[in-house]
Amino acid sequence: MQRTNSPTWWRPRAALFTFCIAGALSVAAVAVRPADDAARSERAISQAAFQAVYKVLMSPRCMNCHPNGDIPLQGDDSHLHTMNVTRGVDGKGVYALKCSNCHQVANTPGLNMPPGNPTWHLPPADMPMVFEGRSPRELALQLKDPNQNGHKTLQQLLDHVSKDALVLWGWKPGDGRTLPPLAHAEFVKQFKTWVSTGAVAPNE
Repeated sequence: MQRTNSPTWWRPRAALFTFCIAGALSVAAVAVRPADDAARSERAISQAAFQAVYKVLMSPRCMNCHPNGDIPLQGDDSHLHTMNVTRGVDGKGVYALKCSNCHQVANTPGLNMPPGNPTWHLPPADMPMVFEGRSPRELALQLKDPNQNGHKTLQQLLDHVSKDALVLWGWKPGDGRTLPPLAHAEFVKQFKTWVSTGAVAPNE
């Protein structure tokens, strides 16, 4: 007769104990899975929202004033600004070549005439906020970093893209210039979605 290490009375109890543990682990796994799925879904929503935002930020209406260098860009082809214009310390040009010399408080009437806004300028030299050449991930991380975004919180950035007059100019750029790929209201909606879902930077 084969001997066992446990008494006969324990066998059914051990089986029941094993069954209960297995059941509890299954319930726990089911409980965790929806939470994981929800987190992944929110992350995906955030990344998709920024991809929509990115298309606007990389359009000429935005990127031309956020160049990779100290020379602003011009036109729908984003060529270097003519007349040897450069950023300057405050982003408003240098010496006699100030932005406001040509860029008045409103668009100059006529096809491809100088656009205008009361605060026309590039970002200052100590905070250039470069868009040109940035990947979606690089630009998202830059926008989230107060040391690179003008010392703004994400909510302040949302307010900036929602209300700032120079941002709003991009949707009224004057004759001969294309509009950003999204309506302003949709752009703000996507930016808000990105912020509210954790401002996740897209994967490379």
